[in-house]
Amino acid sequence: MGDYLLVQADHDNEETRTLSSELKARAQAQGLSISVLGPALWLGLGGPHRPRLSEFGHWRLIGDVIERRNPSLDALSDTDDYAGERELLRHVWGRFVGIRLDRGRLSHLLRDPSGALECLTWSQSDLTFVASDAPDWLVRTLRPGWTINVSRLDAALRDPVMASGPLLLNGPVAVAPGAVQPMPTHRGEAVALWRPVDVARRSLGSAPDLQTAARSIRAAVCEAVEGLGRLCQPIAAEVSGGLDSSVVAACLTQADIDVRLWLNAYGATAEADERAYLATLARQLDIQPQSVPHATSPLSEDILEAISQGLRPGLAALDPHHDLDWAERISAAGAVAVLTGKGGDSIFVQATEDVFADLWASRGWLSFCHPDAVRLAAATEKSVWSLAQGARRRLRADPSPPLRDEGLLAPTSSQRETHPWLIGTEIFGPAKRLQIVGVANVVARHGPSLLTQTIDVRHPLCSQPVLEACLALPAPLLTTGGRDRGLARLAFKDRLPSEIFGRRTKGNMTRIYARMIFENLDVLRPWLIEGRLAALGVIDPVAADRRLTRENLIWHGRYSAIIVAAAFEGWVRVWERRLSARE
Repeated sequence: MGDYLLVQADHDNEETRTLSSELKARAQAQGLSISVLGPALWLGLGGPHRPRLSEFGHWRLIGDVIERRNPSLDALSDTDDYAGERELLRHVWGRFVGIRLDRGRLSHLLRDPSGALECLTWSQSDLTFVASDAPDWLVRTLRPGWTINVSRLDAALRDPVMASGPLLLNGPVAVAPGAVQPMPTHRGEAVALWRPVDVARRSLGSAPDLQTAARSIRAAVCEAVEGLGRLCQPIAAEVSGGLDSSVVAACLTQADIDVRLWLNAYGATAEADERAYLATLARQLDIQPQSVPHATSPLSEDILEAISQGLRPGLAALDPHHDLDWAERISAAGAVAVLTGKGGDSIFVQATEDVFADLWASRGWLSFCHPDAVRLAAATEKSVWSLAQGARRRLRADPSPPLRDEGLLAPTSSQRETHPWLIGTEIFGPAKRLQIVGVANVVARHGPSLLTQTIDVRHPLCSQPVLEACLALPAPLLTTGGRDRGLARLAFKDRLPSEIFGRRTKGNMTRIYARMIFENLDVLRPWLIEGRLAALGVIDPVAADRRLTRENLIWHGRYSAIIVAAAFEGWVRVWERRLSARE
């Protein structure tokens, strides 16, 4: 996705006009195309997939705007100050940020529910800024008095979902996905027009029959795939051999979309090589995928900083050499974008003990009579009685998702913050709560990476139509048959080969990433033990010294927290240097 920068002069004086003109010239020098929206307001657009500017009622929408096929027709309140904005979010979806003007002045901002396009705003030197990023050239020119918020930084390392919440910087304000923000920001707090919790409340009512539910999932996925696939062509498509990318591929082959490259990466271990499943998909869909080894190379400090140049730590950029390899291959094929199958694990729901707990919450002892009770027990390798006992315990437990601490972080007494999207989730069972957490987490998948610098990366399973369709259904219905993503399987059964439809395992790159960490300890140890996170008191250097050894990794594993901490460390170093620099 591309970038945008909106600059408004709040006062008409020579100094303000001079700074605005200087910024406009620098934006043009950086490759942004400039549109003048008013006498004191201009917009710069750039990037590998330059955002479009369109209109919807009183709103100007920056980015990709796609009309809904079957918009909700539920009545809206006559007393709702934002009824028009709610109507907008029911009739269009995509990857966009909205701006509303009142007599030529910025009055409101709106961010689409997927969060695919970032939206931050701040004021400085009688100028108001709205942007998708704060690149190095802009920060060095403005030299804002921003600082790193250490408590939020610490919270985001402990609670992964907070990485998509408030910014880890003091100064700019991030508009949450699905929210409208009055401008200037001191006029009032942002108002949430769309939250996963509100959509998920529909799952507490009468559930549709199985076939109706399956049709709703299929329609939503096809709408998302076709909508994103047709934006700007030709495209490439990720095909792993797993269910999620297979359903995306199934929709693509039925649409009039120019797919130049079906790309698959395989690892050096058996569980990371899904080419056998991919071959059956290729025959079923009549496609010719290109399989390439998963690219790996040594890590360096430069690479660790390069993945976290954006507003947030680079959680979508933790596989840098793979990103660089795919950027080269996709570009060489002549494609300008890639569609992925990412997000399905969270959105389509896994068949776990939590699903039985949701069943228990709605049916109690009648859960034993549910046709999937025995299947869930088999899938989780437990007896039905054990599932019932665990369900009663889970329904009494703290609904907050567990914090992450893999032996690297210093003790903290800070009170835990709650992500705005998780407020009110206590009315749901644990599986639906976990799905809502997953929806909040997938916002981070839209973040920048070394791949997005040249290729537009699109995630249809993380889009509003799919999120809404899945959130509105009970978790036991989504895992029909006691299967991981059971309803999604059923929805695309006629388009999937039996090997993928009936598959009970999935590809796993864990050993590939574990090896990346294991072989780069000489870089990662000083990076974390002697780094800025340790100096700020977030990482415990003594604990990290014990944790980051070959022996500890062999015995205890838990690699993901290490590479995440490394990305956060790179982000802190980048932003401390950026904020202290002087031109």
